[in-house]
Amino acid sequence: QVQLVESGGGSAQPGGSLRLSCATSKSIFTFETMGWYRQAPGKQRELVASMRAGTPRFADSVKGRFTISRDNAKSTVYLQMNNLEPEDTAVYYCHGRTYSQREFWGQGTRVTVSS
Repeated sequence: QVQLVESGGGSAQPGGSLRLSCATSKSIFTFETMGWYRQAPGKQRELVASMRAGTPRFADSVKGRFTISRDNAKSTVYLQMNNLEPEDTAVYYCHGRTYSQREFWGQGTRVTVSS
């Protein structure tokens, strides 16, 4: 069974930074697409950033502030979040989709941005 384990959530002030990590239990090459979603209280889960074939894409709300990267040797995907805003407060989920279109989710890590 494939597992995705997030870490790095926590609290930050507006304008601050956090880096989320997602470690996979299998080779990162198992996945066609890997990315991050988030769900704020009372809202639907939304895509934040993803990477497919080395090409990243971002939600408009985070463009220019967040970056996504991967370390193949560590089978880990990162989400670097800079210039955080209170609207970024949410539970962030790592997501992976294999080439056979199976989807896997992490357990979620909470990010709180407040002054």
